[in-house]
Amino acid sequence: MPVLCDTHAHLTFDALQHDLPGVLARARNAGVSRIITVGTTAADSTRAVETAAAEPDVWAVVGIHPHEAARATDADVHAVRSLCAAPKVVAVGETGLDYHYDFSDRTSQKRLFAALLSIAKERDLPLVIHCREAVDDAVAMLCQEGFDGRPVVFHCFTGTAAEAERIAAHGWRMSFTGIVTFPNAAELQSLARQYPADRLMLETDAPYLSPVPVRSIRPNEPAHLVHTARFLAELRGESFETLASRSAENARVFFGLT
Repeated sequence: MPVLCDTHAHLTFDALQHDLPGVLARARNAGVSRIITVGTTAADSTRAVETAAAEPDVWAVVGIHPHEAARATDADVHAVRSLCAAPKVVAVGETGLDYHYDFSDRTSQKRLFAALLSIAKERDLPLVIHCREAVDDAVAMLCQEGFDGRPVVFHCFTGTAAEAERIAAHGWRMSFTGIVTFPNAAELQSLARQYPADRLMLETDAPYLSPVPVRSIRPNEPAHLVHTARFLAELRGESFETLASRSAENARVFFGLT
């Protein structure tokens, strides 16, 4: 049985929450022994913490998504800061910048990002970054706030090779979703093929991004991580067992999972 860690899922979203016992059982049966559920608002982060407290193989990341930046209040930011004290909170996120959709204005996004960076620094927690078409500003803000060389992961990375090099130059990581299995993901596959084995981490971003060969199945769920792991193992010329266990160990160390 493989040992896998899904480093980014949204177990609190309705698509998974309505059948959470089944979702978790299928994950365990597939060998996904650890799941990190990630908050996108203050309220959602509270639910993530509650889910982690109730489930022995679930941990929480707390934050506010950049899409929510224009609506986020000082009280929301304070709530995230308070949630960081919960025993199974392992990072701040997801936070960052999204210039692809611009659902919130960029000034609000930057203000919120700076506030959550401050919390991560204050609590000495890793960061889970959402970044779309905003690498220049995200990197600049991370460096300005002193995160060079600190534990930072750009989740669901789909950027260019040049952007990947910039991220790696600061000691930060990228994690791979089912997108890497898509037929049109040649550049991402090239990056994944060469990605350092001691830094590789995997995620589903469930309930989104179902991988091949379950691309048509909705919602995506943590059990499907096995397909991404098998694809990457073949892509990299490794055994599935080796890649699964190494990526799970990388996640354990990065997030400080017990």
